[in-house]
This record gives sequence, structure tokens and C-alpha cells, in this order.
Amino acid sequence: MAKTDMYEVEDGEVKRKRRNCPKCGEGVFLAEHDDRISCGKCGYTEFKDKS
Repeated sequence: MAKTDMYEVEDGEVKRKRRNCPKCGEGVFLAEHDDRISCGKCGYTEFKDKS
């Protein structure tokens, strides 16, 4: 995925489309999977509810 796909311009401001990793900080985005979100750099993972 290109970096330009991770941002959008809204009302003249740049908005991030994805969450940042809480361990790595700004600029490291979490990948969206079907059952989890994870960081490819440090391995941080949050599992999604199956409800």
C-alpha cells in the first residue's frame, strides 16, 4: 500500500486513515486484518471482537 493511500485531505487538513502503533509512535501504522490489527515493525497486535 502506498503512503498516499494512508492519508486524505479533508477541509484543507491532512487526516490519517489508519491508527498509529502505540509502541512505535507517529508514522508507524497498524495493518488491518480480518480478525486483528497489528504492527509489522514491533509485532503489537489487537484482536477484533467476533460479535
